[in-house]
Amino acid sequence: MVRSTSSTRGLLPILLSAVSLLPSLAIGQGASNWTATPFNPSSVPLAVRSPYLSAWLNQGAGTALNDAWPVFWTGSILGWAGFVKVDGTAYSWLGVPGVPKVNFTKATQKSFEFTSTQSNFGMNAGPVDLNITFLSPVEPGDLVNQSLPFSYLAVSAASNDGQDHSVQVYVDISAEWISGDNNLEAEWVTDVGDMITHQVHLASEEMFTETNDRAQYGTAYHSTLNDAGVTWQTGQDIMVRAQFINHGVLLNSQDTNYRPVSNNWPVFALAHDLGKVNSASAPAVFSVGHVRDPVVQYILANNEMQQRTSVFWSRFSIINSAISVFLKDYSNALERAKLFDAQVQSDASKVSDDYAALVAISVRQVFGATELTLSRTGSGDYNTSDVQMYMKELSTGGTVNTADLIFPAWPLFLYMNPALGKQLLLPLLQYQATGQYPNAWAAHDVGVHYPNATGHNDGGDTHMPIEESGNMLIMVLSYTQRTNDTSLIRDYFDLLDKWGSFLVQNTLFPGKQLSTDAFAGQLENQTNLAIKGIIGIKAMSEIAALAGDSEKSTDYNSTALQFAQKWQKLAMSSDGTHLTLAVDSPLVHHATAQTDASHSWGIAYNLYADRLLGLNLIPNSVYDLQTKWYSDHFNDFGIPLDTRHTYSKSDWQLWTAAVVTNNTVRDRLINSVRKYAADDNSSQPFADWYETLDGRPMSTRARPVVGGHLAISASAIAPSSPLPSSSLTPGSSTTSSGETQTSSSGSAPPSTGKPNSGSARFCNVISPGWVLASGMGAVMLPALMPV
Repeated sequence: MVRSTSSTRGLLPILLSAVSLLPSLAIGQGASNWTATPFNPSSVPLAVRSPYLSAWLNQGAGTALNDAWPVFWTGSILGWAGFVKVDGTAYSWLGVPGVPKVNFTKATQKSFEFTSTQSNFGMNAGPVDLNITFLSPVEPGDLVNQSLPFSYLAVSAASNDGQDHSVQVYVDISAEWISGDNNLEAEWVTDVGDMITHQVHLASEEMFTETNDRAQYGTAYHSTLNDAGVTWQTGQDIMVRAQFINHGVLLNSQDTNYRPVSNNWPVFALAHDLGKVNSASAPAVFSVGHVRDPVVQYILANNEMQQRTSVFWSRFSIINSAISVFLKDYSNALERAKLFDAQVQSDASKVSDDYAALVAISVRQVFGATELTLSRTGSGDYNTSDVQMYMKELSTGGTVNTADLIFPAWPLFLYMNPALGKQLLLPLLQYQATGQYPNAWAAHDVGVHYPNATGHNDGGDTHMPIEESGNMLIMVLSYTQRTNDTSLIRDYFDLLDKWGSFLVQNTLFPGKQLSTDAFAGQLENQTNLAIKGIIGIKAMSEIAALAGDSEKSTDYNSTALQFAQKWQKLAMSSDGTHLTLAVDSPLVHHATAQTDASHSWGIAYNLYADRLLGLNLIPNSVYDLQTKWYSDHFNDFGIPLDTRHTYSKSDWQLWTAAVVTNNTVRDRLINSVRKYAADDNSSQPFADWYETLDGRPMSTRARPVVGGHLAISASAIAPSSPLPSSSLTPGSSTTSSGETQTSSSGSAPPSTGKPNSGSARFCNVISPGWVLASGMGAVMLPALMPV
């Protein structure tokens, strides 16, 4: 059936150029005329909490909040409409709903601002100004709050002429929030009590399956507290919206004619009567969410599958309790968000305003690809000592916990709370420790498509042998350095040693294989890949020392030093001005031609790990040399990834900015990426892969690799004091009395030492609830939040 709003739903975003006025201020031109702080991004995160709660406003150079429908990260429409009535006159402020035979006008957007957690819009509706806040909390130190798959929308009004005005606010969502196929039948119900919550789900669900990257199971929720003056209604979009536009209230009635999503487009509406408004009103607070249980299936030993649930379920027995607490917590959540935003902003602004802007636009995108999970015990209780975090590789395959996707995002986790990084690594480590993965190197991922972390027992994952083995060793060591928690080393030493041995045998001349930049194709003996492997070997030397194996530590260290010296000679251009693209290779194949290898080059972003870990494996002269080379090879939007192409990646450029030895070059790298982020060539969630000649995005979007934009922030927080060489052997731990013990399974019990104070950047700006502290191995649950 043709939707009644089809004439407006198909409108393309209005792309208008923007003129930069200040580092943190831009103003749209033409029909969209508002101040933007710090800039107009290609797409604005609205409700971004998980791979399936991901609502954006695609805006290019400046599409107002009421000039386009919100969309899922893939670009498919999410019906989300907003109206306000002021003294009987109706204005639309969210989405582009078409409602025949009624009169309303569009509110005018006057301002827009984004922070790490919020997107705020200022709009004018005649004699009243609206303040519209989309808050997707980011609480890296609070497991329950971070795992809640809900986001806030808050609307307040204030008179702009000094007079009192009667104001009512309306919001609805459509059934498009529950499926990637609008022909499927939806069912719904509305619960009315101390809050009103609409629940919408597919009539026939398919567990652990997706259609067009949308989960085909789970429930969408649209909720608000049942305060005085609140009304609700479900039904056909044009009928429900017309009811509010004509009367300012809803009918408190439910449409029970269940039908396909696109059949007379059912919507689920809520309205608040704000009464007479002069000064700024208290906000009308709404929540949207998408809940699945279980969220992931994960492979255990003997090919057994484990169903894992969201962490928040261990605190709330029913979903309505979770939603009620979430709604009642809004004012506190907003204050915590402001503290979080201010800390991130303060840290990043020490580098530059442009850097702070890039960090702010990246944070929700990273966490929007993740979910925190728990398993259950044999008795069915939640196993609060078994916390794992899962990450979906959005837009490039959908694999689960891809090691070379976690790796570029790793700086964000080191900066915010390294313990979350540990929870990301655990699914990879635990699976491979079962012995079911047959290859000698580290696995690419733990499942071919989210949310199925079902392993690769046939070894048929994407092979990136040097890439993933180096990634895992570097991340394990950096986590340990930041936290003084040696549990990953104790529990998985044999596995880490296996990967270290593989690197020793294969790193110096990696052969023809893929790196993380798989879109660039295979290349033999990649210089940048070789240095990752060498740093991985050196990391394994440090890991062995921490495990008390001085002999292995010495051997790995000797190999790493020898390889580093050889690598520097083999990778150096004949004129000594830069590192080449490939080591010991007579020809490098370009997209259109072949050239002497000495004239080839690429961004040596893997040098970042040397500095991050404090290894000092690579001499300062190499960093100076590369810095000078980069300074002469900028295009309009940054430095190409290598000489085979003119495209680049934003994360690797920011990694490089963290290690160059000249602040002018550092700032130019930052400014180039910021220029790309604010150009008008894209209308989709941030694409990390783009063309440096014209700022045109390539085929990625919404990927969590933008956590790499925090590379400078992560390196600015020093690791903990060096850990002493341990007398422990793998699989043992030390008791409080100093005795050594081994767990019955041969693996060490979780570390019980306090993490060092700098390991979790944001544990002091969290709410009451579960607190995940780096190195604790378990979580604490004080009964401080009302249920």
